[in-house]
Formats: sequence, C-alpha cells, structure tokens
Amino acid sequence: MPPDRVLARRRAIGDRIRSARVHANLTQEAISLRTDIRIATISEIEQGRRAALIDTLIVIADAIGVPLADLVRE
Repeated sequence: MPPDRVLARRRAIGDRIRSARVHANLTQEAISLRTDIRIATISEIEQGRRAALIDTLIVIADAIGVPLADLVRE
C-alpha cells in the first residue's frame, strides 16, 4: 500500500479527471470509447483506487480535450 501522501495525490488527480470530464459533458463510457480503457478502470482512477500510468493519463487528457498538466497539477 502506498503512503498516505501518495494516496491523497492520487485521489486529487482522480478528482481533477472527473471534474474535467464532467465539465466537458462526457460520461465515463464516452471516455472509455475514446480511449479503449475499460469503464471500471476509469472509475477506479477517478476514485483514486488505481494508480494510472503516465501513458494512460495522456490518453485520458486527450480524450477529454485538456492539457495533461491540468490533471496532474498541484
């Protein structure tokens, strides 16, 4: 299990992904179709329960139409 500080940052990234997705009026299903990432995986990333590879974050950012930096900023 990662340290609490890592889990907190993971949850913050998930919150930013969810916020950007909702702001873009996209569902998890729409992101799944655009990225070929399972809906369950997208959900787990948004909830901070799954660590995302940088490649996955890039694909998600592109699918939402936001810069990667918007999702991982501090």
